[in-house]
Amino acid sequence: MFRYLHGEMTAVEVYNFVTNGGANDFVEVATILDRHGPWCLIGGLAVNCYVEPVYTVDVDVIVIAENLGAIQDELVAPGFSISEFPHSMNAKKIKSKLNLQFTTDARYQDFISRAERRDVLGIKVPVASLKDVLQGKIWAWSDLERRLSKRKKDELDLIRIGEIYPNLHELLPKEIVEQLRKG
Repeated sequence: MFRYLHGEMTAVEVYNFVTNGGANDFVEVATILDRHGPWCLIGGLAVNCYVEPVYTVDVDVIVIAENLGAIQDELVAPGFSISEFPHSMNAKKIKSKLNLQFTTDARYQDFISRAERRDVLGIKVPVASLKDVLQGKIWAWSDLERRLSKRKKDELDLIRIGEIYPNLHELLPKEIVEQLRKG
């Protein structure tokens, strides 16, 4: 950490430090995903590509649904543990703080075809388009079955996008636009 305080550490090194190797794990996962066809990053890490980044340990991904089983098998070999849920498959290494979530919600599948490669944690990966990231955040924020803390994080991401891209206010829920107008 001394190197960081003196400006000698890169952002990727800092992320690795605080996530116990999370950036390295991300590179490993991206390499596996690239071998299994199209995919893209969604969620908070994708939001960070369009607005001032905030710290997150969550990596939300959408892959071609038919490829998820093969990806799961390949993630186990380097030590990722897998947990399956109704709308996702999660993967995590034991010592890492990086949380990978593969969304299985079919609404997200079209995002893959519109993704663009962007720099994330030191590598170029496919990231959902801004409008798709926004739509995904609206779906997540609107899902009353999700924990309140998760929905509030989604709300903050919607506000962050709305502040930087006022031309997208027409796509935002009116409650978010009202908050933006009040400042």
